[in-house]
Amino acid sequence: MSNAYAKAGVDVHAGYRSVELIRKHIESTFTSGVFGGLGGFGGMFSMAEFKIMEDPIMVFGADGVGTKIELARIMDKHDTVGIDLVAMCVNDILCCGAKPLVFLDYIACGKNVPERVEQIVAGMSEGCRQAGAALVGGETAEHPGLMDDDEYDLGGFAMGVVDKPKMIDGTRIKAGDVLIGLSSSGTHSNGFSLIRKVLGVNAAVLNIYVDELSATFGEILLTPTKIYVKSVLALLETYPDKVLGISHMTGGGIIENLPRFFPKNAKLTARVDSSKLQTPPIFDIIAKKGGIDRMDMFGTFNMGIGMVLCVPECSVDNILKLLEQNGEKAHVIGDIIKRENDLGEICIK
Repeated sequence: MSNAYAKAGVDVHAGYRSVELIRKHIESTFTSGVFGGLGGFGGMFSMAEFKIMEDPIMVFGADGVGTKIELARIMDKHDTVGIDLVAMCVNDILCCGAKPLVFLDYIACGKNVPERVEQIVAGMSEGCRQAGAALVGGETAEHPGLMDDDEYDLGGFAMGVVDKPKMIDGTRIKAGDVLIGLSSSGTHSNGFSLIRKVLGVNAAVLNIYVDELSATFGEILLTPTKIYVKSVLALLETYPDKVLGISHMTGGGIIENLPRFFPKNAKLTARVDSSKLQTPPIFDIIAKKGGIDRMDMFGTFNMGIGMVLCVPECSVDNILKLLEQNGEKAHVIGDIIKRENDLGEICIK
């Protein structure tokens, strides 16, 4: 290693050590489509799956974990945010009906600590296994002078594919259709700037045991984002014409995200019955401590619903049964109505 580069704060040998530590985790995600191995200049993946499709459409997603990383840093627990990173990307591309194929990551850090990088990548690898995607590449970059030694940030990138005739685009949604909510695992990865402000997050706060949660704040808030890929793809395989729209509850909460599956200029309203959401107690605690009103909560958080499916009323029972067979806690949370009077794209009652 260049002595000059080392004096500038970049430890190349730490990079080599990180690669050796993460190799087994990355290789555990490899699927039959992966070509080559770790260490090349580009990740490679076979296009064979595209050949069996009538009109294959590539679908891409990129996201991060936001300031949830600050909680991981305080608690020195870095694997769950790796799962979050994958989840935020693959859940997004799933909304088109796409099957995730590959994932890539970017880790920016003040100092490359190989054992910390291994924790992060171990989490990413777990997320990829849950999604059936291969972790085919990534980058860990040291930024001495720009970031403190214990600071880091994450970026993730997913690519999937869907056959155009099977793509979910919301164009068939109509009044009378039903909204099915898939339960979240908690706060997922959105709203953490508000959470940190409301709770005054520090090491002492994160270690407080809360009776209503049956856990500490840290344990609840670092619970990773649920990945819905395998259960929803199984549903699409069994009932390919019965899922009319899919929406991932990310930044902007239920209010901003649920109507995103409507086609342009649709004169429809998604009507949500909030009493059916089975909202976890962490959200009540946040609202009470922060003095946050009801609509602000729905405009920031998932409120216990990580993904919403729009389906025909006649198919609800079969779809709920299949989702539950695939491990989802799913329930009807509302319906679609014609937009009238002063109603907007969403109505929460």
